[in-house]
Amino acid sequence: MPTSSPSPRIVFLDVDVEDRPLVLNHFPSAAVFGALKEQEIIEQCSDAEVISTFITVPFSRSLIEKLPKLRLLCTRSVGYDHLDLDACKEKGITACNVPDYGSHVIAEHVFALLLSTLRRVLEGNKRVQGGTFDYHGLRGMSLRGKTLGIVGTGKIGRKVAAIAHGFSMKILAADHCRTIELEDLLGVQYVPLETLLSESDIITLHTPATAETEHIIDTAAFARMKEGVILVNTARGSLIDSSALLVALESGKVAHALLDVLEHEQNFQENRALIEHPNVVTTPHIAFYADDSMRNMFLDCFQSITQWIAGAAPEHTVKPVQVVCDLPPLRRK
Repeated sequence: MPTSSPSPRIVFLDVDVEDRPLVLNHFPSAAVFGALKEQEIIEQCSDAEVISTFITVPFSRSLIEKLPKLRLLCTRSVGYDHLDLDACKEKGITACNVPDYGSHVIAEHVFALLLSTLRRVLEGNKRVQGGTFDYHGLRGMSLRGKTLGIVGTGKIGRKVAAIAHGFSMKILAADHCRTIELEDLLGVQYVPLETLLSESDIITLHTPATAETEHIIDTAAFARMKEGVILVNTARGSLIDSSALLVALESGKVAHALLDVLEHEQNFQENRALIEHPNVVTTPHIAFYADDSMRNMFLDCFQSITQWIAGAAPEHTVKPVQVVCDLPPLRRK
C-alpha cells in the first residue's frame, strides 16, 4: 500500500519513444526513461516509490536493496523471473505483472512465419522486384489437413490451436496440464511428447524456459521427427539445442526453422551459422511487439499503479498460479 506521500514518485523504465505520450498522458509527473544500465537505474530511481519495468531489466536482490523507497514494482510482461520476488517480499514491495497483454499477437506471429514461408511470399516478392512475374518454381504448401504439434498449451498455445482449427489442421498437443475446452471444442488430441514429435508435420513451441524444458528439442528429439518437418519457436531460445538444429537442417530432417528467439541472443557469432542457413527465418523477438499488445502492457500496468495509489491491492499482484496438472511431466524417457 502507498506511504503517506500524496504523490509518490513514479518511474517508467525501458519505454520506447512512441509509447512516451501514452505514459505521460496517464501520469504527467512520471519520469520516463529508455534503456538504462543498473547504476543509472540506482541514480534515477533512488527516491522512486513506484517503478514500471520490462523483462530487459533484471531486478536482482542487490538492485532492490539499493532502492530504499521502492514500494510497487510493476513489470510490463507476463513473465516475472527477472524480479527477485523473495527480496520484494522481505522489503514489503508489491510486485505486479501483466497476465495476458496479447497472447493472440504471438499466436498470429506463428502463422505469419508459417504462411510467409510456406507460400514463398518473400521469394515471390524478390522475384517480382527483380523484374520476373512468373510463378513457376514457387509452389507452396497449404496448412489444411496438416498435423500441427503444439508443445505447451498455455494462453499462447491455446490461441495457436484456435487459429490452426480455422485452417482445418489436425492438432496434437503435449503438456503437463490439459485444457478440456481444447479437446471438446477444437478436437485437440493430447499425446505424449514422443508421439507429437513423430506424427507432426509442423511443431510449434510454447513452453516456458525451465530446467525441465531446456533443450527439450535436441538430437534425440530430431531423430523422432518426420523428414521435412517444420519447426517454429516463438517461446524461448533455450528450448532448442542450436547445434542439433543445424545438423537437422543440413540433413533435411528439418525443412524450415522459423525462429523468433535464439539460444544465444546475446552472442550473434554463436548464432551466425543458424541465422545464415537458407532454410531458417529469424525475427528479433518481435512476436509480442504489436500495437494492441504494447498498449495493453501499459494499460494493465497503469491499472496496477492506480489501484495501489488508491490504497487497494492491485488486481495483478504476482501470485502462484493454481492449475490442475495430472499428466506425466513433459520429459522424454
